Amino acid sequence: MPSTSPAEPARRRALLPLWAAVPVAALAGWLMDLAYPSVGAWILAFPAAGLLLLALIGRRFWAAMLVGLAYGAVFFFLLVSWTSRYLGVIPWAALASLEAALTAVAVTLITLAYRWIPRAFPGTLARLVLLPAVVGALWVLRELLLGSWPYTGFPWARLGMTQSESPLAALSSWVGVSGLSFLMVFAVAMLIESARLRLWRRPVRLIAPAVVLLVLFATPTFPTADAGTMRIGAVQGNGPTGYFDDREPYAVVQAQTDATQPLYGEDMDLLVWPEGGLGGDPFQDESLARRMTLIANRVDAPLLANAATARGDEFFNTSMLWQQDGTAEQTHDKRFPVPFGEYVPDREFYNAIVPDLIGLIGREYSHGTNAPLVEVDGVPVGLAICFDVIYDQVIAEGVSGGAQVLVFQTNNADFRGTDENLQQLAFARMRAIETGRSVVNISTVGTSQMITPSGRTIASLDADEAGALLENVELRSGLTAGVILGPWVQQVLLWGGLGALLVGWWRARRR
Repeated sequence: MPSTSPAEPARRRALLPLWAAVPVAALAGWLMDLAYPSVGAWILAFPAAGLLLLALIGRRFWAAMLVGLAYGAVFFFLLVSWTSRYLGVIPWAALASLEAALTAVAVTLITLAYRWIPRAFPGTLARLVLLPAVVGALWVLRELLLGSWPYTGFPWARLGMTQSESPLAALSSWVGVSGLSFLMVFAVAMLIESARLRLWRRPVRLIAPAVVLLVLFATPTFPTADAGTMRIGAVQGNGPTGYFDDREPYAVVQAQTDATQPLYGEDMDLLVWPEGGLGGDPFQDESLARRMTLIANRVDAPLLANAATARGDEFFNTSMLWQQDGTAEQTHDKRFPVPFGEYVPDREFYNAIVPDLIGLIGREYSHGTNAPLVEVDGVPVGLAICFDVIYDQVIAEGVSGGAQVLVFQTNNADFRGTDENLQQLAFARMRAIETGRSVVNISTVGTSQMITPSGRTIASLDADEAGALLENVELRSGLTAGVILGPWVQQVLLWGGLGALLVGWWRARRR
Protein backbone atom coordinates (compact mmCIF):
# COMPACT_ATOMS: atom_id res chain seq x y z
CA MET A 1 0.00 0.00 0.00
CA PRO A 2 1.39 3.43 -0.88
CA SER A 3 2.63 5.41 2.09
CA THR A 4 0.93 8.63 3.14
CA SER A 5 3.11 11.69 2.84
CA PRO A 6 3.44 14.01 5.87
CA ALA A 7 1.82 16.80 3.90
CA GLU A 8 -1.35 14.84 3.15
CA PRO A 9 -3.08 15.13 6.58
CA ALA A 10 -2.53 18.86 6.47
CA ARG A 11 -4.28 19.04 3.14
CA ARG A 12 -7.34 17.36 4.66
CA ARG A 13 -7.67 19.79 7.54
CA ALA A 14 -9.92 22.85 7.21
CA LEU A 15 -7.96 25.99 6.44
CA LEU A 16 -10.27 28.02 8.68
CA PRO A 17 -12.06 27.06 11.89
CA LEU A 18 -15.82 26.98 11.45
CA TRP A 19 -16.33 30.06 13.61
CA ALA A 20 -14.19 32.01 11.14
CA ALA A 21 -15.32 30.24 7.96
CA VAL A 22 -18.97 31.26 8.34
CA PRO A 23 -18.32 35.04 8.55
CA VAL A 24 -15.71 34.73 5.77
CA ALA A 25 -18.37 33.10 3.57
CA ALA A 26 -20.81 35.88 4.47
CA LEU A 27 -18.15 38.43 3.50
CA ALA A 28 -17.74 36.58 0.21
CA GLY A 29 -21.48 36.92 -0.42
CA TRP A 30 -21.34 40.67 0.23
CA LEU A 31 -18.35 41.14 -2.09
CA MET A 32 -20.05 39.07 -4.78
CA ASP A 33 -23.11 41.31 -4.63
CA LEU A 34 -20.85 44.36 -5.10
CA ALA A 35 -19.51 42.76 -8.29
CA TYR A 36 -22.98 43.14 -9.85
CA PRO A 37 -24.64 46.47 -10.72
CA SER A 38 -25.37 49.00 -9.41
CA VAL A 39 -21.87 49.02 -7.87
CA GLY A 40 -20.53 46.82 -10.67
CA ALA A 41 -17.05 46.34 -9.14
CA TRP A 42 -16.34 43.32 -11.36
CA ILE A 43 -12.88 42.67 -9.90
CA LEU A 44 -14.48 41.81 -6.54
CA ALA A 45 -15.91 38.63 -8.05
CA PHE A 46 -12.44 37.08 -7.78
CA PRO A 47 -11.78 37.63 -4.06
CA ALA A 48 -15.41 36.73 -3.39
CA ALA A 49 -15.00 33.35 -5.08
CA GLY A 50 -11.63 32.88 -3.41
CA LEU A 51 -12.95 33.54 0.09
CA LEU A 52 -15.78 31.08 -0.40
CA LEU A 53 -13.36 28.38 -1.58
CA LEU A 54 -11.06 29.02 1.37
CA ALA A 55 -14.02 28.67 3.74
CA LEU A 56 -15.01 25.34 2.11
CA ILE A 57 -11.63 23.62 2.00
CA GLY A 58 -11.41 20.79 4.54
CA ARG A 59 -15.00 21.10 5.76
CA ARG A 60 -17.22 18.16 6.62
CA PHE A 61 -20.60 17.87 4.91
CA TRP A 62 -22.84 19.72 7.37
CA ALA A 63 -20.25 22.38 8.08
CA ALA A 64 -19.89 22.94 4.33
CA MET A 65 -23.65 23.36 4.07
CA LEU A 66 -23.56 25.97 6.83
CA VAL A 67 -20.78 27.84 5.04
CA GLY A 68 -22.68 27.68 1.75
CA LEU A 69 -25.86 28.87 3.43
CA ALA A 70 -24.06 31.87 4.93
CA TYR A 71 -22.66 32.81 1.53
CA GLY A 72 -25.91 32.21 -0.34
CA ALA A 73 -28.13 34.03 2.14
CA VAL A 74 -26.04 37.21 2.21
CA PHE A 75 -25.50 37.18 -1.56
CA PHE A 76 -29.06 36.50 -2.69
CA PHE A 77 -30.84 38.61 -0.08
CA LEU A 78 -28.75 41.56 -1.27
CA LEU A 79 -28.77 40.81 -5.00
CA VAL A 80 -32.52 40.29 -5.44
CA SER A 81 -33.76 42.76 -2.83
CA TRP A 82 -35.61 44.47 -5.70
CA THR A 83 -38.18 41.66 -5.64
CA SER A 84 -39.66 43.25 -2.50
CA ARG A 85 -40.32 46.60 -4.25
CA TYR A 86 -44.06 46.07 -4.67
CA LEU A 87 -45.04 42.71 -3.22
CA GLY A 88 -43.18 43.00 0.08
CA VAL A 89 -40.81 40.73 1.94
CA ILE A 90 -42.51 37.37 1.34
CA PRO A 91 -41.53 36.91 -2.35
CA TRP A 92 -38.07 38.33 -1.62
CA ALA A 93 -37.50 36.04 1.35
CA ALA A 94 -38.89 33.03 -0.51
CA LEU A 95 -36.69 33.48 -3.58
CA ALA A 96 -33.51 34.38 -1.68
CA SER A 97 -33.98 31.57 0.84
CA LEU A 98 -34.57 29.00 -1.89
CA GLU A 99 -31.48 30.07 -3.83
CA ALA A 100 -29.40 30.11 -0.64
CA ALA A 101 -30.57 26.61 0.31
CA LEU A 102 -29.77 25.23 -3.16
CA THR A 103 -26.37 26.90 -2.98
CA ALA A 104 -25.71 25.35 0.43
CA VAL A 105 -26.39 21.87 -0.95
CA ALA A 106 -24.45 22.37 -4.18
CA VAL A 107 -21.24 23.73 -2.63
CA THR A 108 -20.80 20.57 -0.59
CA LEU A 109 -19.62 18.96 -3.83
CA ILE A 110 -16.78 21.47 -3.97
CA THR A 111 -15.79 20.49 -0.43
CA LEU A 112 -15.78 16.82 -1.48
CA ALA A 113 -13.56 17.69 -4.45
CA TYR A 114 -11.02 19.27 -2.10
CA ARG A 115 -11.17 16.13 0.06
CA TRP A 116 -11.01 13.44 -2.62
CA ILE A 117 -9.08 14.73 -5.63
CA PRO A 118 -5.73 15.36 -3.86
CA ARG A 119 -5.92 11.90 -2.24
CA ALA A 120 -6.89 10.20 -5.48
CA PHE A 121 -4.36 12.00 -7.66
CA PRO A 122 -1.34 12.98 -5.55
CA GLY A 123 1.18 15.23 -7.15
CA THR A 124 1.76 18.88 -7.87
CA LEU A 125 0.26 18.85 -11.38
CA ALA A 126 -3.03 17.34 -10.20
CA ARG A 127 -3.23 19.84 -7.36
CA LEU A 128 -2.46 22.75 -9.67
CA VAL A 129 -4.60 21.84 -12.69
CA LEU A 130 -6.97 18.93 -12.12
CA LEU A 131 -8.30 20.07 -8.74
CA PRO A 132 -9.04 23.67 -9.90
CA ALA A 133 -10.70 22.27 -13.04
CA VAL A 134 -13.01 20.05 -11.00
CA VAL A 135 -13.81 22.90 -8.60
CA GLY A 136 -14.61 25.21 -11.53
CA ALA A 137 -16.82 22.58 -13.16
CA LEU A 138 -18.74 22.02 -9.91
CA TRP A 139 -19.26 25.78 -9.56
CA VAL A 140 -20.86 25.77 -13.02
CA LEU A 141 -22.95 22.76 -12.01
CA ARG A 142 -24.35 24.87 -9.16
CA GLU A 143 -25.17 27.70 -11.57
CA LEU A 144 -26.90 25.29 -13.96
CA LEU A 145 -28.93 23.82 -11.09
CA LEU A 146 -30.14 27.23 -9.93
CA GLY A 147 -30.75 28.27 -13.53
CA SER A 148 -33.05 25.39 -14.38
CA TRP A 149 -34.83 24.24 -11.20
CA PRO A 150 -37.38 24.55 -9.71
CA TYR A 151 -39.85 25.29 -12.48
CA THR A 152 -37.80 27.15 -15.12
CA GLY A 153 -35.08 28.19 -12.68
CA PHE A 154 -33.51 31.56 -12.02
CA PRO A 155 -30.21 31.93 -13.95
CA TRP A 156 -29.76 35.49 -12.70
CA ALA A 157 -26.66 35.18 -10.51
CA ARG A 158 -24.06 33.60 -12.79
CA LEU A 159 -20.47 34.52 -12.05
CA GLY A 160 -19.64 35.25 -15.69
CA MET A 161 -22.36 37.90 -15.83
CA THR A 162 -20.36 40.08 -13.42
CA GLN A 163 -17.82 40.76 -16.16
CA SER A 164 -19.89 42.82 -18.62
CA GLU A 165 -17.61 45.83 -18.10
CA SER A 166 -14.32 43.94 -17.76
CA PRO A 167 -11.72 42.69 -20.27
CA LEU A 168 -12.79 39.14 -19.44
CA ALA A 169 -16.16 39.63 -21.13
CA ALA A 170 -14.50 38.79 -24.46
CA LEU A 171 -14.05 35.19 -23.28
CA SER A 172 -17.81 34.67 -23.39
CA SER A 173 -17.62 34.93 -27.20
CA TRP A 174 -15.36 31.84 -27.15
CA VAL A 175 -16.83 29.63 -24.43
CA GLY A 176 -20.17 31.20 -23.46
CA VAL A 177 -21.15 32.63 -20.09
CA SER A 178 -20.85 29.28 -18.28
CA GLY A 179 -17.40 28.78 -19.77
CA LEU A 180 -16.40 32.20 -18.46
CA SER A 181 -17.66 31.29 -14.97
CA PHE A 182 -15.56 28.13 -15.13
CA LEU A 183 -12.39 29.94 -16.20
CA MET A 184 -12.77 32.52 -13.44
CA VAL A 185 -13.15 29.89 -10.71
CA PHE A 186 -10.39 27.78 -12.27
CA ALA A 187 -8.01 30.75 -12.09
CA VAL A 188 -8.95 31.54 -8.48
CA ALA A 189 -8.63 27.91 -7.39
CA MET A 190 -5.28 27.63 -9.17
CA LEU A 191 -3.95 30.69 -7.34
CA ILE A 192 -5.10 29.21 -4.03
CA GLU A 193 -3.31 25.94 -4.75
CA SER A 194 -0.22 27.83 -5.89
CA ALA A 195 -0.11 29.45 -2.47
CA ARG A 196 -0.83 26.21 -0.61
CA LEU A 197 1.95 24.46 -2.57
CA ARG A 198 4.32 27.41 -1.97
CA LEU A 199 5.21 27.60 -5.63
CA TRP A 200 7.08 30.87 -5.10
CA ARG A 201 9.95 28.71 -3.83
CA ARG A 202 10.36 27.41 -7.41
CA PRO A 203 9.29 30.31 -9.64
CA VAL A 204 9.34 28.22 -12.83
CA ARG A 205 6.20 26.47 -11.56
CA LEU A 206 4.38 29.79 -11.53
CA ILE A 207 4.37 29.77 -15.34
CA ALA A 208 1.06 27.86 -15.45
CA PRO A 209 -0.89 30.34 -13.26
CA ALA A 210 0.69 33.24 -15.17
CA VAL A 211 -0.42 31.77 -18.51
CA VAL A 212 -3.97 31.29 -17.23
CA LEU A 213 -4.18 34.92 -16.11
CA LEU A 214 -2.74 36.09 -19.44
CA VAL A 215 -5.38 34.11 -21.34
CA LEU A 216 -8.13 35.53 -19.15
CA PHE A 217 -7.22 39.16 -19.67
CA ALA A 218 -5.71 39.18 -23.16
CA THR A 219 -8.13 37.09 -25.26
CA PRO A 220 -9.83 39.21 -27.96
CA THR A 221 -13.49 38.80 -28.86
CA PHE A 222 -14.38 36.14 -31.42
CA PRO A 223 -14.81 37.88 -34.79
CA THR A 224 -18.11 38.11 -36.65
CA ALA A 225 -18.68 39.46 -40.16
CA ASP A 226 -19.90 42.95 -41.00
CA ALA A 227 -23.39 42.81 -42.60
CA GLY A 228 -24.15 46.53 -42.94
CA THR A 229 -26.31 48.68 -40.70
CA MET A 230 -29.96 49.12 -39.73
CA ARG A 231 -31.37 52.45 -38.60
CA ILE A 232 -33.40 51.69 -35.49
CA GLY A 233 -35.52 53.98 -33.34
CA ALA A 234 -36.38 52.96 -29.78
CA VAL A 235 -38.80 54.76 -27.46
CA GLN A 236 -38.97 54.81 -23.66
CA GLY A 237 -42.35 56.33 -22.77
CA ASN A 238 -42.01 56.30 -18.96
CA GLY A 239 -45.73 55.64 -18.73
CA PRO A 240 -47.79 54.08 -15.90
CA THR A 241 -46.80 50.49 -16.69
CA GLY A 242 -46.32 49.13 -13.16
CA TYR A 243 -48.55 46.38 -11.87
CA PHE A 244 -50.24 48.68 -9.36
CA ASP A 245 -49.92 51.98 -11.24
CA ASP A 246 -53.11 54.04 -11.54
CA ARG A 247 -53.84 54.68 -15.20
CA GLU A 248 -56.51 56.07 -17.44
CA PRO A 249 -57.58 54.15 -20.55
CA TYR A 250 -54.87 54.32 -23.23
CA ALA A 251 -52.49 56.14 -20.85
CA VAL A 252 -49.64 53.71 -21.61
CA VAL A 253 -49.86 53.92 -25.37
CA GLN A 254 -50.32 57.70 -25.12
CA ALA A 255 -47.05 58.00 -23.18
CA GLN A 256 -45.29 55.95 -25.85
CA THR A 257 -46.89 58.02 -28.62
CA ASP A 258 -45.83 61.31 -27.05
CA ALA A 259 -42.24 60.12 -26.68
CA THR A 260 -42.22 58.90 -30.29
CA GLN A 261 -43.19 62.24 -31.82
CA PRO A 262 -39.59 63.54 -32.16
CA LEU A 263 -38.96 60.63 -34.54
CA TYR A 264 -41.74 61.56 -36.96
CA GLY A 265 -40.27 62.27 -40.37
CA GLU A 266 -36.92 60.69 -39.50
CA ASP A 267 -35.51 58.00 -41.75
CA MET A 268 -35.52 54.59 -40.05
CA ASP A 269 -35.90 50.89 -40.79
CA LEU A 270 -37.52 49.78 -37.53
CA LEU A 271 -39.24 51.41 -34.55
CA VAL A 272 -39.11 49.52 -31.23
CA TRP A 273 -41.39 49.97 -28.24
CA PRO A 274 -40.80 48.13 -24.93
CA GLU A 275 -42.56 45.24 -23.27
CA GLY A 276 -46.00 46.31 -22.11
CA GLY A 277 -45.78 49.53 -24.13
CA LEU A 278 -49.33 49.26 -25.47
CA GLY A 279 -51.42 48.71 -22.36
CA GLY A 280 -53.85 46.52 -24.28
CA ASP A 281 -54.23 43.82 -26.90
CA PRO A 282 -54.27 45.35 -30.40
CA PHE A 283 -55.71 42.14 -31.83
CA GLN A 284 -58.80 42.69 -29.66
CA ASP A 285 -58.89 46.52 -29.53
CA GLU A 286 -59.51 48.20 -32.91
CA SER A 287 -58.81 51.67 -31.55
CA LEU A 288 -55.39 50.60 -30.30
CA ALA A 289 -54.68 48.86 -33.60
CA ARG A 290 -55.52 52.02 -35.58
CA ARG A 291 -53.19 54.06 -33.39
CA MET A 292 -50.33 51.61 -34.00
CA THR A 293 -50.94 51.73 -37.74
CA LEU A 294 -50.85 55.54 -37.60
CA ILE A 295 -47.53 55.48 -35.72
CA ALA A 296 -46.01 53.01 -38.19
CA ASN A 297 -46.99 55.24 -41.09
CA ARG A 298 -45.73 58.43 -39.46
CA VAL A 299 -42.25 56.92 -39.05
CA ASP A 300 -42.60 54.99 -42.33
CA ALA A 301 -41.29 51.82 -40.70
CA PRO A 302 -42.73 48.74 -39.00
CA LEU A 303 -43.36 49.00 -35.24
CA LEU A 304 -42.07 46.21 -33.00
CA ALA A 305 -44.42 46.41 -30.02
CA ASN A 306 -45.45 44.14 -27.13
CA ALA A 307 -48.63 43.37 -25.20
CA ALA A 308 -50.51 40.68 -23.36
CA THR A 309 -52.54 38.82 -25.97
CA ALA A 310 -55.33 36.26 -25.76
CA ARG A 311 -55.76 33.21 -27.97
CA GLY A 312 -58.65 31.06 -26.96
CA ASP A 313 -58.33 30.33 -23.26
CA GLU A 314 -54.61 31.13 -23.15
CA PHE A 315 -52.71 34.36 -22.55
CA PHE A 316 -49.27 35.16 -23.94
CA ASN A 317 -46.69 37.89 -23.51
CA THR A 318 -46.37 38.73 -27.19
CA SER A 319 -44.10 40.87 -29.34
CA MET A 320 -45.50 41.72 -32.76
CA LEU A 321 -44.11 43.39 -35.87
CA TRP A 322 -46.85 45.86 -36.80
CA GLN A 323 -46.71 46.89 -40.45
CA GLN A 324 -47.82 50.14 -42.06
CA ASP A 325 -50.84 48.37 -43.57
CA GLY A 326 -52.13 47.40 -40.11
CA THR A 327 -51.12 43.73 -40.23
CA ALA A 328 -48.87 41.84 -37.84
CA GLU A 329 -48.14 38.40 -39.20
CA GLN A 330 -44.80 38.03 -37.39
CA THR A 331 -45.06 37.48 -33.63
CA HIS A 332 -43.03 35.99 -30.81
CA ASP A 333 -44.36 34.85 -27.43
CA LYS A 334 -42.23 35.01 -24.31
CA ARG A 335 -40.60 31.64 -23.81
CA PHE A 336 -40.16 31.70 -20.03
CA PRO A 337 -42.92 33.61 -18.19
CA VAL A 338 -41.81 34.45 -14.66
CA PRO A 339 -43.11 32.02 -11.99
CA PHE A 340 -45.16 33.88 -9.36
CA GLY A 341 -45.01 36.98 -11.55
CA GLU A 342 -46.68 36.05 -14.83
CA TYR A 343 -48.12 32.71 -13.78
CA VAL A 344 -48.46 30.61 -10.63
CA PRO A 345 -47.25 27.02 -10.79
CA ASP A 346 -49.13 24.70 -8.46
CA ARG A 347 -51.57 27.53 -7.78
CA GLU A 348 -53.82 25.60 -5.40
CA PHE A 349 -50.89 24.69 -3.15
CA TYR A 350 -49.48 28.22 -2.90
CA ASN A 351 -52.92 29.79 -2.68
CA ALA A 352 -53.51 27.81 0.49
CA ILE A 353 -50.32 29.31 1.99
CA VAL A 354 -50.45 32.98 0.90
CA PRO A 355 -53.86 33.56 -0.70
CA ASP A 356 -53.60 37.37 -0.64
CA LEU A 357 -50.39 37.41 -2.69
CA ILE A 358 -51.40 34.64 -5.09
CA GLY A 359 -54.73 36.35 -5.65
CA LEU A 360 -52.91 39.38 -7.07
CA ILE A 361 -51.66 37.27 -10.00
CA GLY A 362 -54.90 36.87 -11.86
CA ARG A 363 -53.61 36.18 -15.37
CA GLU A 364 -51.79 32.97 -16.24
CA TYR A 365 -49.36 33.39 -19.13
CA SER A 366 -48.54 30.35 -21.24
CA HIS A 367 -45.04 29.50 -22.39
CA GLY A 368 -44.34 30.54 -25.97
CA THR A 369 -43.11 28.05 -28.55
CA ASN A 370 -42.50 30.18 -31.65
CA ALA A 371 -39.02 31.30 -32.70
CA PRO A 372 -37.55 34.47 -31.12
CA LEU A 373 -37.17 36.06 -34.56
CA VAL A 374 -38.83 38.56 -36.87
CA GLU A 375 -37.64 39.70 -40.29
CA VAL A 376 -37.42 43.37 -41.27
CA ASP A 377 -36.75 44.02 -44.97
CA GLY A 378 -34.88 40.74 -45.25
CA VAL A 379 -32.87 41.25 -42.03
CA PRO A 380 -33.51 38.71 -39.25
CA VAL A 381 -33.91 40.37 -35.84
CA GLY A 382 -33.49 38.26 -32.70
CA LEU A 383 -35.82 38.90 -29.76
CA ALA A 384 -35.89 38.34 -26.01
CA ILE A 385 -38.70 39.63 -23.82
CA CYS A 386 -37.66 40.90 -20.39
CA PHE A 387 -36.15 38.11 -18.24
CA ASP A 388 -35.82 35.82 -21.27
CA VAL A 389 -32.49 37.63 -21.79
CA ILE A 390 -30.95 35.45 -19.06
CA TYR A 391 -31.86 32.14 -20.73
CA ASP A 392 -29.07 30.93 -23.02
CA GLN A 393 -31.34 28.88 -25.26
CA VAL A 394 -33.51 31.86 -26.25
CA ILE A 395 -30.50 33.93 -27.29
CA ALA A 396 -28.80 31.02 -29.06
CA GLU A 397 -31.97 30.13 -30.97
CA GLY A 398 -32.32 33.68 -32.29
CA VAL A 399 -28.70 34.00 -33.37
CA SER A 400 -28.56 30.48 -34.81
CA GLY A 401 -31.70 31.36 -36.76
CA GLY A 402 -29.77 34.11 -38.55
CA ALA A 403 -30.40 37.17 -36.35
CA GLN A 404 -28.03 39.98 -37.32
CA VAL A 405 -29.10 42.24 -34.44
CA LEU A 406 -30.79 41.59 -31.09
CA VAL A 407 -33.70 43.53 -29.60
CA PHE A 408 -34.59 43.10 -25.93
CA GLN A 409 -37.94 44.57 -24.80
CA THR A 410 -38.56 44.93 -21.08
CA ASN A 411 -40.79 46.57 -18.52
CA ASN A 412 -38.96 47.51 -15.30
CA ALA A 413 -41.74 49.68 -13.87
CA ASP A 414 -42.38 47.32 -10.96
CA PHE A 415 -38.76 47.78 -9.88
CA ARG A 416 -38.37 51.55 -10.07
CA GLY A 417 -35.60 52.85 -7.84
CA THR A 418 -33.85 49.47 -7.50
CA ASP A 419 -30.80 47.81 -9.06
CA GLU A 420 -32.90 45.43 -11.18
CA ASN A 421 -32.80 47.48 -14.38
CA LEU A 422 -29.01 47.91 -14.21
CA GLN A 423 -28.46 44.20 -13.52
CA GLN A 424 -30.64 43.28 -16.50
CA LEU A 425 -28.84 45.84 -18.66
CA ALA A 426 -25.50 44.25 -17.75
CA PHE A 427 -26.84 40.89 -18.92
CA ALA A 428 -27.87 42.52 -22.20
CA ARG A 429 -24.35 43.87 -22.66
CA MET A 430 -22.89 40.40 -22.04
CA ARG A 431 -25.21 38.99 -24.68
CA ALA A 432 -23.90 41.53 -27.20
CA ILE A 433 -20.31 40.45 -26.56
CA GLU A 434 -21.10 36.73 -26.36
CA THR A 435 -22.99 36.67 -29.67
CA GLY A 436 -21.07 39.36 -31.56
CA ARG A 437 -24.33 41.23 -32.18
CA SER A 438 -25.55 44.76 -31.56
CA VAL A 439 -28.23 44.96 -28.87
CA VAL A 440 -31.13 47.37 -28.56
CA ASN A 441 -32.35 47.14 -24.96
CA ILE A 442 -35.52 49.21 -24.58
CA SER A 443 -37.47 49.60 -21.33
CA THR A 444 -40.74 51.29 -20.46
CA VAL A 445 -39.09 53.31 -17.68
CA GLY A 446 -35.34 52.77 -18.18
CA THR A 447 -32.52 52.27 -18.31
CA SER A 448 -32.49 51.84 -22.12
CA GLN A 449 -29.38 51.52 -24.28
CA MET A 450 -28.07 50.66 -27.72
CA ILE A 451 -24.93 48.53 -27.45
CA THR A 452 -22.34 47.55 -30.06
CA PRO A 453 -21.07 43.97 -30.52
CA SER A 454 -18.00 44.93 -28.49
CA GLY A 455 -20.16 46.00 -25.53
CA ARG A 456 -19.79 49.76 -26.06
CA THR A 457 -22.87 51.92 -25.41
CA ILE A 458 -23.66 54.26 -28.32
CA ALA A 459 -26.96 55.71 -27.07
CA SER A 460 -28.84 55.64 -23.78
CA LEU A 461 -31.81 56.95 -21.82
CA ASP A 462 -31.68 57.22 -18.04
CA ALA A 463 -34.30 55.71 -15.78
CA ASP A 464 -37.56 57.56 -15.14
CA GLU A 465 -37.39 59.80 -18.18
CA ALA A 466 -39.26 59.71 -21.46
CA GLY A 467 -37.25 59.87 -24.66
CA ALA A 468 -36.32 58.32 -27.98
CA LEU A 469 -33.14 56.85 -29.44
CA LEU A 470 -32.28 56.74 -33.15
CA GLU A 471 -29.01 55.25 -34.39
CA ASN A 472 -27.44 53.32 -37.23
CA VAL A 473 -26.89 49.95 -35.59
CA GLU A 474 -24.23 47.52 -36.79
CA LEU A 475 -25.46 44.27 -38.33
CA ARG A 476 -23.30 41.17 -38.01
CA SER A 477 -23.43 37.66 -39.43
CA GLY A 478 -21.68 34.44 -38.46
CA LEU A 479 -21.75 32.58 -35.18
CA THR A 480 -19.25 33.03 -32.38
CA ALA A 481 -17.61 30.02 -30.78
CA GLY A 482 -19.49 30.96 -27.62
CA VAL A 483 -22.84 30.41 -29.35
CA ILE A 484 -21.77 27.17 -31.03
CA LEU A 485 -19.76 25.64 -28.21
CA GLY A 486 -21.55 27.17 -25.22
CA PRO A 487 -24.14 24.37 -24.76
CA TRP A 488 -21.44 21.71 -25.23
CA VAL A 489 -19.18 23.45 -22.73
CA GLN A 490 -21.99 23.33 -20.19
CA GLN A 491 -22.53 19.60 -20.72
CA VAL A 492 -18.82 18.80 -20.55
CA LEU A 493 -18.45 20.78 -17.33
CA LEU A 494 -21.61 19.31 -15.80
CA TRP A 495 -20.87 15.66 -16.46
CA GLY A 496 -17.10 16.03 -16.40
CA GLY A 497 -17.18 17.62 -12.97
CA LEU A 498 -19.48 14.93 -11.56
CA GLY A 499 -17.51 12.16 -13.27
CA ALA A 500 -14.18 13.43 -11.96
CA LEU A 501 -15.66 13.69 -8.46
CA LEU A 502 -16.87 10.07 -8.58
CA VAL A 503 -13.53 8.83 -9.90
CA GLY A 504 -11.79 10.80 -7.18
CA TRP A 505 -14.03 9.21 -4.52
CA TRP A 506 -13.35 5.70 -5.88
CA ARG A 507 -9.59 6.18 -6.13
CA ALA A 508 -9.39 7.88 -2.76
CA ARG A 509 -11.16 4.95 -1.12
CA ARG A 510 -8.73 2.51 -2.72
CA ARG A 511 -5.75 4.58 -1.59
